[in-house]
Order: sequence, then C-alpha cells, then structure tokens
Amino acid sequence: MQVAILMIHVAIAIALVVLILLQQGKGAEAGAAFGGGASQTVFGSRGSGNFLSRATAVLAAGFFATSLTLAYFASQAGEAAPEVGIPDAEVIEQQNSAPTLDEGSSGVDNAAPVLEESSD
Repeated sequence: MQVAILMIHVAIAIALVVLILLQQGKGAEAGAAFGGGASQTVFGSRGSGNFLSRATAVLAAGFFATSLTLAYFASQAGEAAPEVGIPDAEVIEQQNSAPTLDEGSSGVDNAAPVLEESSD
C-alpha cells in the first residue's frame, strides 16, 4: 500500500512540475494583447489559464494528500519499530567507566596519586 501511494506521489509531483512549467507568466499577457502569438496557442485564443490553473490545483491537492498519507505511514512504522542501533546513555556510561586492560599493558596504574586534603 505504501509503495503504491509513493508511486502515485512521484507521478503527481512530475505532472505538477510539467503543468507549472507550461503556464505562462504575467509578462506574456502584454505581448498577447497586441496580437502576438494568439493564433499559435494550444488551448485557443482565451489562453490556457483556466484549464491549467484548475489542473494545477487538483494535482496540488493530490500531492498534499499523498504527502500526509506517507507521513502517517512513516509515523506508524516509527512507533512499531524497535530502537535498533541507538544505545542508551546509561549503557554508554557503564562501558566508559569499566576499566579495561590493553594486551600490552602490565595492569599498573601510572597515573599520579591524588592527594586528599586533611580537615584539621
């Protein structure tokens, strides 16, 4: 189910990009007002604003719906999956505090002794 929605999501994203690139900007209307290029449009002399803007709105709504659905699936998978590979802070502290001997060391602590203050 999740793979099917992901494939639909990708298809909608590609179609959305294509539709947005097909639309003309605001500056193209000024040239069309003087008669330039009106006869060469695919969607007629009225332009493609109505069709393309509605199709873009429908695809955008579909994109948001599939995005929310995929986010829901991801949150459900995150709750069900165990925490693998993420150690607890207590485990790390225990591992760091345990004394370890290297194979080449003699086990003698060469650290300087700590002098305690006397309370006279």
